[in-house]
Amino acid sequence: MPGRKFLTRHEVAALLQASLASPHPERNRCLILMAFIHGLRASELLALRLSDFDLRSRIVQVSRLKNGFSTVHPMTQGEVAALRSWLRVRRKIILRGKHDDEGWLFISLRGTVLSRQQFYNIISQAGQRAGLHVAAHPHMLRHACGYALADNGVDTRLIQDYLGHRNIRHTVRYTASSAARFEGIWQPVSRARRQQSDPKCKPPPVTHNIRTIEIKVTFRSFCFLM
Repeated sequence: MPGRKFLTRHEVAALLQASLASPHPERNRCLILMAFIHGLRASELLALRLSDFDLRSRIVQVSRLKNGFSTVHPMTQGEVAALRSWLRVRRKIILRGKHDDEGWLFISLRGTVLSRQQFYNIISQAGQRAGLHVAAHPHMLRHACGYALADNGVDTRLIQDYLGHRNIRHTVRYTASSAARFEGIWQPVSRARRQQSDPKCKPPPVTHNIRTIEIKVTFRSFCFLM
């Protein structure tokens, strides 16, 4: 697919595997994993601080840029394990370094916050090491997240909230080409569903419980990484 701007799930998995052969595997695997799972832009990822995480509750505060919706995301078990591995290495870097710990999550070997160029090089080199047929760059991981959620049948509105889009038109790109939204379209429609589709019928109110279930569905999109 010429000019493709996203990575497939298999390519993300290959990128993660390739990161293990990098000079700094704990950090590189953790940042690739988090960029994908949370659909983070490069600046959003590099702006993460230790104070944004609650590992006991397995949640992270995601601060969106470009006037996007900031929110709290749950973390997968595999993601927490990767983060703990990196934090152990990070602590050693800080202890032997000359810089004070400013609280940035992803730092260089000198103890300073990782730059956008360094992040770009990490993804590019991992893509080459993995033998990908596309030139991988950081923003491809954000798009990969959106398409993975859409392919798993996650509701467009939930993807919008998850990625922090204020305008749903930015979200529709992921769901418009997904075959998952047509799943079961030829199955017999029950009487209850026919009544719900009647324009005279009001849709049921969205409750907190429904939203919680949908968040769990979202996590299934990343089960191959856990």
